[in-house]
Amino acid sequence: MATARRLLGLVVLGVAFRARFSDAQSFSLPFREPPSCEGTQYFDSASLACGQCGPSQRKSAQGTSCSCLPGFKLVSDNGGTSITCEKCPENKSGVTQDGWNCIACPKGVTAEGKCKCVANEILVERATNGALLDAASCVQCEGTESSFAAPNVLGNMCIRCEPTFISVSRSCHCSEPNISTGGLCFSATGNLPPKGITTVRFGKLGITLISAWFLKNLQASAAACLLYSNITSCQALGNMCVMNMNYLSSASSDACGLFQYVFANTAGLGTVHSISFWRQNLPWLYYGDQPGLASQVLDTAEFPSSFTFKGTKKNIKLKFVAASYDAGGKFLKWQYLEGGILQLCPDTLTKLNAAYIFGTTYQQKCTISVSRILKDYSDPVFYDVFLEYIDEEDGQPYLWAVPVLNLNLQYNEMFVNQGSNMNSWFLTRRMFLVDTLSGRENDLGNQPKVIRIASEITISIRLVPNTQRGAIYPPLITVSYNDVLIQNPSIQNVVVSFSVNYEMNQSEARTQTDIALGVLGGLAVLWSLLKTAGWKRRIGSPMIDLQTVLKFLLFYAGDLANVFFIITVGTGIYWLIFFKAQQYISVLLPLPTQEDYFVSYVGCGFALKVVQFLHMLVTQLTVDIFFIDWERPKGKVLKAVEGENGIKSTTTPVSIWRTYFIANEWNEIQTIRKINPLFQVLAVLFFLEIVGFSNLALMDSSSSLSRSPESYIAPWSRILRYGVTAVLWLVIAIIQMAYFSVFYERFVEDKIRQFVDLCCMSNISVFLLSNRCFGYYIHGRSVHGHADTNMEEMNMNLKREAENLCSQRGLVPNTDGQTFQISVSSKMRQQYDRIHETLMRKHGPVRLLNSSTTTFEQSTKAYHTMNKFLGSFIDHVHKEMDYIVKDKLLLERILGMEFMEPMEKSIFYNDEGHSFSDTLYYGNETTLLIFDMLFFAIVDMATQSFVLAAVLTYLQQEIFRFIRNTVGQKNLASKTLVDERFLI
Repeated sequence: MATARRLLGLVVLGVAFRARFSDAQSFSLPFREPPSCEGTQYFDSASLACGQCGPSQRKSAQGTSCSCLPGFKLVSDNGGTSITCEKCPENKSGVTQDGWNCIACPKGVTAEGKCKCVANEILVERATNGALLDAASCVQCEGTESSFAAPNVLGNMCIRCEPTFISVSRSCHCSEPNISTGGLCFSATGNLPPKGITTVRFGKLGITLISAWFLKNLQASAAACLLYSNITSCQALGNMCVMNMNYLSSASSDACGLFQYVFANTAGLGTVHSISFWRQNLPWLYYGDQPGLASQVLDTAEFPSSFTFKGTKKNIKLKFVAASYDAGGKFLKWQYLEGGILQLCPDTLTKLNAAYIFGTTYQQKCTISVSRILKDYSDPVFYDVFLEYIDEEDGQPYLWAVPVLNLNLQYNEMFVNQGSNMNSWFLTRRMFLVDTLSGRENDLGNQPKVIRIASEITISIRLVPNTQRGAIYPPLITVSYNDVLIQNPSIQNVVVSFSVNYEMNQSEARTQTDIALGVLGGLAVLWSLLKTAGWKRRIGSPMIDLQTVLKFLLFYAGDLANVFFIITVGTGIYWLIFFKAQQYISVLLPLPTQEDYFVSYVGCGFALKVVQFLHMLVTQLTVDIFFIDWERPKGKVLKAVEGENGIKSTTTPVSIWRTYFIANEWNEIQTIRKINPLFQVLAVLFFLEIVGFSNLALMDSSSSLSRSPESYIAPWSRILRYGVTAVLWLVIAIIQMAYFSVFYERFVEDKIRQFVDLCCMSNISVFLLSNRCFGYYIHGRSVHGHADTNMEEMNMNLKREAENLCSQRGLVPNTDGQTFQISVSSKMRQQYDRIHETLMRKHGPVRLLNSSTTTFEQSTKAYHTMNKFLGSFIDHVHKEMDYIVKDKLLLERILGMEFMEPMEKSIFYNDEGHSFSDTLYYGNETTLLIFDMLFFAIVDMATQSFVLAAVLTYLQQEIFRFIRNTVGQKNLASKTLVDERFLI
């Protein structure tokens, strides 16, 4: 029966729930806060709404419950409105302090309905055993010499007076002429400090306000510190000076002025740990005020311990430890800085502690809400930072004081610490993160008008020059504070940062780099002059004119680009190896600002290499080239003559298809390279991003190629990124070129040598002039007399050649030399130009059917004339334009120039290296390789993205390859009369 009832109840409840939920119900409620509940309303934390208090009740001080009205006592209290109040009778109109009883008040009641007493009296409501008295009594504390008692803060107990009252006035009253301030009593005849100025300067906002904290504590702390050497008061005075940004002035009596006054008048107390700047009982705030002290502190003494990157020694971390104090001067504790003590930005413990791993450049930056700062840092904490080390002699731990460079410090209204001149700096010791106290006006319970935040904290570690054991100078903490005017904390934000930098004197490295640049740059000038002299011989002009100067500058641009490339690659590899591989530290990476000179070198190298690349491109696109067809007619044929009624006997025409075929092959090899550009880019990107070589470019001591996601990732070093990129790019390129020359060209295909063989099989020679009087010649004259034949005869010819049954292919009888560098005489060049001028009147027919017959015939005639002239020139027909064949001297090959001028006879130099490829991409691989690598590096430096650099590098390769192919094809068509439509 009971089970049936429960089932029925569940069914009814489910029906009711579905019925109610099926309505369009809103899940919203009014937003209420405790202050919004008015009058007799209180904030109900259960319903998150305002509730109504009962009769004789009002809202409590907290606003989350009800309390009895004055004159009413509590009968029951279960929280919220669950209280019962009862009015007190007329003869007991007062309510006890706890609110539960009524009591007679002989001296009247307060506005809250509680009994009151006059000054120097305490209120007594219960007997010693806790029994309630019928009437409250006011008991006067015994302030005479026998007791020296006075009421406590709550006014319910007599306690001994403050000691200064007793020592000065021998009573609990600081009567005139004695002076009472800050709860202390001072004798008017004592050596009191001057009247302090209780204002605080907020220089970045241009605001000066009277601080409630300073108003209450400044004068008392200064007097107690001076007269009584009270340690807590001295620390509090020092803290107020730090809150005022260690302001220094010869005519000021603010917190820092009072501290300086006390410091000067307590010289008899002696110093602490023999440090002249640290007075006994006083905090150590300054390193003196004499010029040049900063350089002595930072550059003279070495830190007693050394550091390493690797190994099991303890000195792979910086053990910073801080003595912390509250604003009142009370010592809180010693604490290590690990765990984010000085880091306002939240992060994981591993990433926070990475800041103190020696050699790891650390950068942390975030935006924090002002409301969160007000909540988390309501009480400022002050830090004296030290660096711990173990003495090598006694094995005991010691501390080294770490100086602070406060960028907000003013000396006589000047921000002396913001300049780069170390001799003008004023170093300090104490610092804080957030000050929400000094900016409070009128009442310490009010919200601050201005807060001061350490927006930038930088710890600088400097390596001792020429050290081999990781010796450093004392670290320096640089702090910059930001003043925030509180308006709407919930929407106000502030940017804060924390960083650790490592630096060394880079002047020696810079000097060595400049020396290398000067020496190599001078050699580049000489090399460019030699190139220019060789070029002058090759154009047949002895005069030095504007064109000569321009050519020299172009040569020098390319050579100087190579100098910059060598220096930057050497520098990058040097830092990569010596920084990452060292155990005992001898070098540290340049700072980002110190890398600017290196970036400028890379930029100069790239700009000059662009000039060289464009010069090479223009040179290749303007070469003069002609295909000499050695094929001769095989007989005569009968041919109908247009316009005449008859048939005429003519010679058999020579096929043009062999020339077209060679032209196409030449067109195809214009942009072949010794490496695969796409593979080069992808391989470099693979090793950088997939294998993890990019991690070697991080500014930390680790040489690992992989990093865990939980670990801190240091910022990139542009020098290391360049060094890693250069090593990978060059190594992969060298491997490619070695594979290409050793294996691919020997066992797969060698397109350059195949082209030479193809010319011979086609009975076509290539005459190429890259300069006016210099060029290249590929002797392709068939040893079989003709090449326009059928398959059977072609195979027979090849077989005869393989069995040495015919003569050799060389230009000179009984030799195999087919490729030559040529220096032609001016007379021969002039004849070439006369014929070529006629040839260039028609830059390759665009539409043969639409071309005028006259122009076409003139071009064809010029083509045959050029073919006949060059053929006869090669056959030594023109004695006045003859040539000789010889080998180049070793020095000529090294310098890339010719010592002999072709005065009467041209000179053909044997060229087994197929240097005609210099007019192609193939012969300029070094220039292209360096250009691509510098382009990759420049994009990476600008974007810090290897992927984007790889994509843009490949795109520029394709763009320039397209330009080289397209324009080169047009030049080929115009110079050889090969119709561009047949170049496919």
